[in-house]
Amino acid sequence: MCGRYASFREDQQLADEFAVAVVADDVRLLPPSWDVAPTDGVRMVVERADRGTGEVTRQLRPARWGLVPSWAKDPSVGSRMINARVETLLTKPAFAKPFAVRRALLPADGYYEWQKPPQGAPRGARKQPWYIHPEDGAVLALAGLYEFWRDPSRADDDPDRWLVSATVITRPATEALAAVHDRQPLALAPDRWAAWLDPAVGADEARELLEVEPPALVATPVSTRVNAVANNGPDLVEEVPVEPAVAADGPEPQV
Repeated sequence: MCGRYASFREDQQLADEFAVAVVADDVRLLPPSWDVAPTDGVRMVVERADRGTGEVTRQLRPARWGLVPSWAKDPSVGSRMINARVETLLTKPAFAKPFAVRRALLPADGYYEWQKPPQGAPRGARKQPWYIHPEDGAVLALAGLYEFWRDPSRADDDPDRWLVSATVITRPATEALAAVHDRQPLALAPDRWAAWLDPAVGADEARELLEVEPPALVATPVSTRVNAVANNGPDLVEEVPVEPAVAADGPEPQV
């Protein structure tokens, strides 16, 4: 699973990196984050048609992390849909429709996973957090889906009547990362971005785009300060020594 990630590059940096033509005004309200958590606002790259001209442009837009299906009774279900397994994208009702027409890239500088304590660790020992990121410092383009949910309690002229939400697609972890966690987010290389984002590309072809080798990633042990969503800053991605077992005091990861 991918339950926490970092996204602290500036909007203009991302616009340049992803060849974005339009940066939505409300994207600029999202601060850089070293501890993006479920239900947080996130930035996503999409290709959408202009309402006036019909021209399809690449855009940087905000969404809430945790996909809310269009048929959901309320948005709380989104907290359980922060990830979509690549193996079931075509069969899960919540993901099949957006997979066909609403695909996105979620820019990330890296993500976090928590490793279980080793055998023989003291009872109550906590998991060790790791910050997993490209070894060359490049941005990760996490494959994702997005969806629109209409709030039936709001009037038709209410600007907040529509909720845009997103999920991160995951795949089995590589052998190198499996010791930390058995899943990892699925990242796409630049040569696949255009086809992945193109709404004219169908589900079968899009599924083939996900058959890729993951980028080279390194896992850095970090402080358990990242366990608490209230903590957010560059210190969260700084390397710390790995201890034989993390003491049991303090909170478990809040995901």
